[in-house]
Amino acid sequence: MAPQAIESIIVVFGISALIIYFLGKLKLPSVVGFLLAGTVIGPYGMGLVENPKNVEVIAEIGVIFLMFTIGIEFSLTRLSGLKKEVFLFGFLQLIVTAALSATLGHLFLEVSLIKAIFYGFVVSLSSTAIVVKLLGEKGELNTRHGKISLGILLFQDISVVPLVLLTGLFSEESGQPTTGYFFVFFKSVLILSLVFLFSRTAIPYIFQQVVKTRMRELFILITVFFCLATAYVAWKLGLSPALGAFLAGVLISESEYSSQALADIMPFKEIFTGLFFISVGMLLDFHLLRSRFFEEFILVGTVLLIKAISVLFTIYPFFKSLRISMKVALFLAQIGEFSFVLCYAGKVAGLIEEMEYQRFITVTVVSMILAPALIQHGPRLIDEIVGKKPFRLFEKTARIKDGDIVVKKTNHVIIIGFGVNGRNLARVLKEADIPYLILELNPDVVRKEKRKGEPIYYGDGTAPEILRKLGIFSAKVIVVAISDPAATRRIVQIARSENPRIHIIVRTRFVSEIDELVKLGADEVVPEEFETSLEIFGRVLHFYGTPRNKILHYIERIRGEGYRPFRGEERAKTRVGFECLMIEGLEMDSYLVDEKSWLIGKSIKSINLRAKTGATIIAVRRENTNILNPDPQFTLKEGDVVAYIGTREQLISTFTYLSGGYGAESAN
Repeated sequence: MAPQAIESIIVVFGISALIIYFLGKLKLPSVVGFLLAGTVIGPYGMGLVENPKNVEVIAEIGVIFLMFTIGIEFSLTRLSGLKKEVFLFGFLQLIVTAALSATLGHLFLEVSLIKAIFYGFVVSLSSTAIVVKLLGEKGELNTRHGKISLGILLFQDISVVPLVLLTGLFSEESGQPTTGYFFVFFKSVLILSLVFLFSRTAIPYIFQQVVKTRMRELFILITVFFCLATAYVAWKLGLSPALGAFLAGVLISESEYSSQALADIMPFKEIFTGLFFISVGMLLDFHLLRSRFFEEFILVGTVLLIKAISVLFTIYPFFKSLRISMKVALFLAQIGEFSFVLCYAGKVAGLIEEMEYQRFITVTVVSMILAPALIQHGPRLIDEIVGKKPFRLFEKTARIKDGDIVVKKTNHVIIIGFGVNGRNLARVLKEADIPYLILELNPDVVRKEKRKGEPIYYGDGTAPEILRKLGIFSAKVIVVAISDPAATRRIVQIARSENPRIHIIVRTRFVSEIDELVKLGADEVVPEEFETSLEIFGRVLHFYGTPRNKILHYIERIRGEGYRPFRGEERAKTRVGFECLMIEGLEMDSYLVDEKSWLIGKSIKSINLRAKTGATIIAVRRENTNILNPDPQFTLKEGDVVAYIGTREQLISTFTYLSGGYGAESAN
C-alpha cells in the first residue's frame, strides 16, 4: 500500500474518533460523526485527505459487509414473510416517487422527459446503510414501520440492476442494441439462480468441514471469502456487489453457523461501514454549497419533501395509519448510496453533465447528513402531530366502532402487542381465568386470532380513545409488549394519565431505557438483554447440576440488584391484589399453597416463618377474601395465598422455605 494511502487512513481514523467521541457526549448517532468527519478532512474541507480515492475501495467493501450482515440477520423464511413489503410497497414507492419527481422536473426545471425520468429514479432510492443502522440502534427493525422501511429498501437495492440497464437504454450515445441489455439482465438472473441452488447444497457442507477443524481463523477466512467472492461474482454479472453480498448473507442465515458468522464479521463491518460514510462526507463540495447556498437549500428541501409525500401516499391507503406512514416517509426521505452508482452510470451514458453531477452529489450528501437527525428526533414530533385534533381524522387505526368493544369486565389485563410475549401472557391468563383484552396493529394477526376466539382488536395503542374503549379506567394491569420504543413511551404516558392506579408493565430492549419509562409512569420494566442474561446463567447452572431452588435464589438476588436503582419509591402490588406502601428496604411477596404443598393443615404458628427466614405473614387470601393479620392458630389449606413482608434476601429465603427446602423438614 502506498504511504499516501496509509497516511490518509491514519488521518481518517484519528479525526473520526475525536468527532464521534464528542458527538457521543451529545448523544448523536455515530453516522453523523462519520459524515461530518468526512466533510472536515476531505478535499473540500481542511484538505487533510486530498484524494478520496485512497479510501473509496475500503468504503465500497464497507457497504458489502453491511449488506452481508443484513442478509445473515434476514433468513429466507423471514424474507418470504415480507413479500408484501418488498414487492408491493417497494414497487409502488419506486414508481410513485419517480413519477412525481419526473413530472415536477419536466415542468419546472424544463429538462427533457428522458432526463426527468432518469432524475426521478435517482431520487427514488434511499440509503439502506443509514436507515438500517439507525433502526438497529433504536431497536426498531422489528416494528411495523421498521419492516415496511426495510422491505422498500430491499426492493430499491434489487432495482438498481435494471435501473442501470435502463440508463444505458436512455442514452442517445449508446451503441448497444436494446436486446443486448435484456440479454445481460436475463443471463444475470439465470446465473444467480444457479449460484443460489449450488450454495444451498455446497455452502452448508463447506462450513461443516471447516467447523470440524476447530480452527476459528479458518472459519473467519471462509466467511469473509464467501462474502467478497459472491459480491465479486455479482459485479462481474453486471449486478450490484452489495446485492450479491446480501444474497450471500441470506444463504448463510439458513445454516446453523449464521450466529458465529455474524459475530466474526461484525468487527469488519463496523470499520468498513464507518469508512464508507466518511468517504461520502468527503464528496461534499463546500465551495459549490456556499456559492449556491439558497438554491441548494431549496433543492434539498424539495427532494426531502417529494420523497416523503410519495412514501406517505404509497403506504397510507394500506394501513390507514398516519403515524406509521409518516414514520416510513421520514426514514426514506433522504437520497441513498446506490443513487451514486445510478448517477455515475447516467454521467457515463451522457444523460447528465459534470456540473449537474456535482450538484447531485451535494444534494445527496446533505440529505444523508440530515437523515440521522430526522430519524432520531422526527418520530416524537410525528407522535405529537398525530395526537392533534385535525390529524386524528386520518388515524383510522385509532378508530374502533362503538359496537366492536363493550367492556363488561373489571380488573382485566390489557395486552398491547401480540408477539411472542403477548401470546405467552394471553395463554397463561386464559389458564388462570384472568380476563384480558389484546390490541394489535397487524391486521393479518388480528383476523387470524379472532377466528380462534381471542379477544383481540385492531388499533393503535398511542391513541387515548383506543385505550378508553379497551376499558383503561377499569383495567387493573396493562402490559406493553411491542418493539417500538417511541410508541411504548407514549402508551405508558397515556395509560398513567388515564388511570393513575393501573399497574403498568413494559417490555423494553435495553436496561438503559428503564429510567425514562419509570419516569413516564411504568411500574415495572422488563429489559430483554437483562432477562436474557439471567436465563443464560440459569441454564449453565442447571447443566452443572445446581439445585433449582438455588438457581432461583441467584436469579432473584441478581434481578433485585439489577432493578434496585429504578425501584426507589414505587408502590408494590402482588398478583393476588394485596398492596403496601414501600418502606426503604422492605418488600412484599406472596405464595400459593398448591395441592402438593407441605403447608396444608399447618397453622401459622407451627410454620414458624419469622424464626426460620425473618419474614412476617401479614395476610392470607382465601376464596376472594382477604384475612388480614391472621391468628397464629389459623390453619392453611389448599388454594390459600399467603402474603408476607421482609427484605429482599428474606423474601428469597421464604420462597425457598415455603417450597419445601432449607429447613422445611424441621417444621414438619
